[in-house]
Amino acid sequence: MPSTKYIFVTGGVTSSLGKGIISASLATLLQSRGYSVTIQKLDPYINIDPGTLNPYEHGECYVTNDGAETDLDLGHYERFLNRPTSQANNVTTGRVYQSVIEKERRGDFLGKTVQVIPHITDEIKNRIKKLGNTGEFEIVITEIGGTVGDIEALPYVETVRQLKWELGEDCLVIHLTLVPMLAATGELKTKPTQHSVKSLQESGVQPDILVCRSEHALGEDIKRKLALFCNVKKDSVIESLDAETIYAVPILMRNQKLDEVVLKKLDLPIEDNLDLVNWKDFLYKLRYPKHEVTIGLVGKYVELHDSYKSIVESFIHAGAANECKVNIRWIHSESLNIETTEKHFDGLDGLLVAPGFGERGFEGKLETIRYARENDIPFFGICLGMQAAVIEFARNVLGWENANSTEMDKECAHPVISLMEEQKKVEDMGGTMRLGACDCELKEDTLAFGAYKRKTISERHRHRYEFNSEYLKDFEDNGMIATGKNPDLGLVEIVEIPTHPWFVGVQFHPEYKSTVANPHPLFVKFVEATITASKAK
Repeated sequence: MPSTKYIFVTGGVTSSLGKGIISASLATLLQSRGYSVTIQKLDPYINIDPGTLNPYEHGECYVTNDGAETDLDLGHYERFLNRPTSQANNVTTGRVYQSVIEKERRGDFLGKTVQVIPHITDEIKNRIKKLGNTGEFEIVITEIGGTVGDIEALPYVETVRQLKWELGEDCLVIHLTLVPMLAATGELKTKPTQHSVKSLQESGVQPDILVCRSEHALGEDIKRKLALFCNVKKDSVIESLDAETIYAVPILMRNQKLDEVVLKKLDLPIEDNLDLVNWKDFLYKLRYPKHEVTIGLVGKYVELHDSYKSIVESFIHAGAANECKVNIRWIHSESLNIETTEKHFDGLDGLLVAPGFGERGFEGKLETIRYARENDIPFFGICLGMQAAVIEFARNVLGWENANSTEMDKECAHPVISLMEEQKKVEDMGGTMRLGACDCELKEDTLAFGAYKRKTISERHRHRYEFNSEYLKDFEDNGMIATGKNPDLGLVEIVEIPTHPWFVGVQFHPEYKSTVANPHPLFVKFVEATITASKAK
């Protein structure tokens, strides 16, 4: 069996240049040529995972099928490649050090002094090779978080140096950098890239390919200059201009022949079998929509749009599937009350109440749901959004003024949302929620069944609190029905109001499973409902 090839993607000059998108775009091109590819992220922070991080700190926490709480870049990997990732696809410094320290406590190192080299770098190396050793992938792309020169990233860069030496032609390094234009002179400046590459070289790593982010075309002279000063071939200087959508980046990278340069350097066949027909069809529908709707996204972290990254991307996928441009109106739930809803919701075709934790802004979410329910506006509630829908219904339809979740009020008279039994003894916050993929059985002749078109589905979870089934009969007798349940535990997963045009709340996170190739069916149907609502105005 041929050896697995490893590609490392590093970044320089500044953060947020798009290492994740470049990694996902390259993987898409290689996959479209028939290669089996996966991507992993090495994160320099010392948290074990982003599960306990506030979304303002690090954006969305993405959850995999196997229950790993991971970096949001893994969402990009799945959305582009249409294949699930796992715990092995996200490595943090915290997890690396935790593993090494546990080995030291067990005596695995036989009394040796435990050091960054070789013990930490060996641990990183093992985690990089773990995916390659499965035999499932021909190419493993590893994105290194942060920026070259950061003290936190040094062990990862050192590991790349060692692997480059060990793997030889089975390994290459792509360095993503910035070529800015100075407004005063109107010139593109290569010096930041030169310094970034020099910093990488000082750590013993010579990049094989430069991907240069710029707002302006580089031109042959700039490419020649960068090749000369950075010790790379001119055809390995890849221009990466700003794109109108991240989903255009694979096409831009194809035009720059990034995939061909990579395959040539890895000594892999370049066959004329690149298949991007479906990808181009998706882009066409995205660029030339026949409809346009505006959906209100109500949440408590709306200042940082990355907090809801997967939801935003799911709307893009579902919009393209419906040949519809979906505009999002970001609405902070703390700004909502009975007096302000008319102003905030004017002109909206649908409302989505986003996931979250804690009581800040919760009353605003309840007011959103009341407005959507009473005014027949298509509504979609996710996780806490579904729980809020249950509480709003209990208060305003069943007449239980003190109905609540025990997350918000432990002593409430009607705990229609309550802590799961196995969660009551949990003390540690990290990695202890209901996490990962669980089955759900759907009732026929419901909105959920109409979307999925099958009886059994599997969706990803990230929560502690559940619908309190003791109250289910009261809800169903008054018009809110449970249309999806976990077959093993009997837990309510989906609620609907059949008399409403489109009112669905789900306990799981459907946004985690939406991809370019397979837009999530609930988002597709929700957008379809908003188009119908828009036409009815």
